Amino acid sequence: MTHPFDVPADAQVRHTGGRGALVSQVRWEHPDGSTATWESRKARKRGFIEVVRDGVVQRIMARPAVAVRLRRCNDISGFSFFLGGALFTLGALLSQYSSASLPVIDWTFLIGGFWFSTGAYVALVQEINSPRRIGTDGALAARPWRWWAYEPDRPGWLAAFVLFCGTLAFAVSLVDAFLTELTAGQTDKLIWAPEMVGCVLFLVSGHIGIIEVCHGRLRLMPRDLGWWIVVVNQVGSWLFLLSGLAAFVRPATGEVISVGAINWGTAWGAACFSVAGLAQLFERPSAPVPAAVPGDHSRPVPR
Repeated sequence: MTHPFDVPADAQVRHTGGRGALVSQVRWEHPDGSTATWESRKARKRGFIEVVRDGVVQRIMARPAVAVRLRRCNDISGFSFFLGGALFTLGALLSQYSSASLPVIDWTFLIGGFWFSTGAYVALVQEINSPRRIGTDGALAARPWRWWAYEPDRPGWLAAFVLFCGTLAFAVSLVDAFLTELTAGQTDKLIWAPEMVGCVLFLVSGHIGIIEVCHGRLRLMPRDLGWWIVVVNQVGSWLFLLSGLAAFVRPATGEVISVGAINWGTAWGAACFSVAGLAQLFERPSAPVPAAVPGDHSRPVPR
């Protein structure tokens, strides 16, 4: 069986976790009795895998150059989601309370959408360049840098790619919002329909993200920052869906279903993504340190 992490040749795989082909966890045993566990999100976001021997937990860290790249991707992605969510929240509040002109509100959303797309794409790049093996120096190593790869069997890739597609669908809706003198039917086709596609893709991405961090089965993990991030994002996606449904324009009246639901669903949903983006800045590799080779357990790291 092909695994998403290159397990050392002398090791035996003891356990895999995930849903179907979307494997997010692999545990193997070395001849010396030590076990190592790769988890896709921890390797991608935190840059380490765990090794256990005689009950002592250690971490094999990413090579310094790999860790720096992971940190940069994580910071750019997190900041982008924070800024995109903040601008969406601002746009919704301007629409609810302010006398700001419609072009100002539309530009606020469009710029926010740009940052959402940026955050999703950088998250995809981070997954593509995540550590895939243990190098000869005993540290986690990655392939040469890539800006694109097609890897639908990796849950991190699939979640980020679907999310990126969702941001592009939102972008279509945000650009079409600048069109004027549209009929109710045209508004639903050009603005509402792509918005709903984006909402559904956000929900699908969030579900895959939860499956990844939970390794295939839904569970509570309140001590895991990554779990909180994907759950808060998923709450935001459901609020976006509520907002999108409320934005349907009734052909008979030419009015949306609920202006309040549109604005507050967008504001709170975007705030969830902004908070999760801010939290993501703390889910990143530690400062690079010398790596322990498999079998070298001289640097215990407590859980």
